Amino acid sequence: MIPLRDDNPTTIAPMVTIGLIALNVMIFLYQLVLPPDAGQLFIYQYGSIPAVMFGERQLPPEIGAVAPSLSLLTSMFLHGGLMHLLGNMLYLWIFGNNIEDAMGHLRFLIFYLATGVLAALMHGLTDPGSAIPTIGASGAISGVLGAYLLLYPRAQVMMLIFLGFFIRVLYVPAGWVLGLWFLMQLLSSGFSSGQGGGVAWWAHIGGFVFGALLCSVVKVKRFYRRRYEDEDMPW
Repeated sequence: MIPLRDDNPTTIAPMVTIGLIALNVMIFLYQLVLPPDAGQLFIYQYGSIPAVMFGERQLPPEIGAVAPSLSLLTSMFLHGGLMHLLGNMLYLWIFGNNIEDAMGHLRFLIFYLATGVLAALMHGLTDPGSAIPTIGASGAISGVLGAYLLLYPRAQVMMLIFLGFFIRVLYVPAGWVLGLWFLMQLLSSGFSSGQGGGVAWWAHIGGFVFGALLCSVVKVKRFYRRRYEDEDMPW
């Protein structure tokens, strides 16, 4: 299932959401122009490495570009491939604008960065000896999804659904879409530690939970108005 858009309009221009997407894209384009060895080095310099974060290992001085604590921030703007980037940015665009609308620009930016950091820490705690760099905006975007589920469970999300050779477009309540997404993260993690299949599942799980928890204590506008309120929903 691929989300295409929601029916939840915003009242402000999502400048922070757009800025975050632009920054992620620009950094990815920079990664693309680097030679392979330099690109790998770039990930080790700015990715979050659990073993380094928790003091079990140290990067050589000529490699270490930022402090381990700062890498929790820099890592969320790196991506491992085009599909990794596109998937993250699609979810950020569809769901992030409404959370920015509810929180306001500055509060949303702080929320986004905080959930990204907490998600990376959650992943690190499940495998503190790992020397594999953790990269990607998935943890922060998972926080956005957790907040969206809390605020807008009745919003309708247009989903592109593949059923074998058949492709359908359906509107599905956000509560079902995001609840299923979270369940898939739990099942994929296998309730185990570590990073399986190159995906930091516990960063997704942690980001989602932290996002919902932080949203519950942040002052937000609980606003939802269907885009199709004056016409039948195109089920």
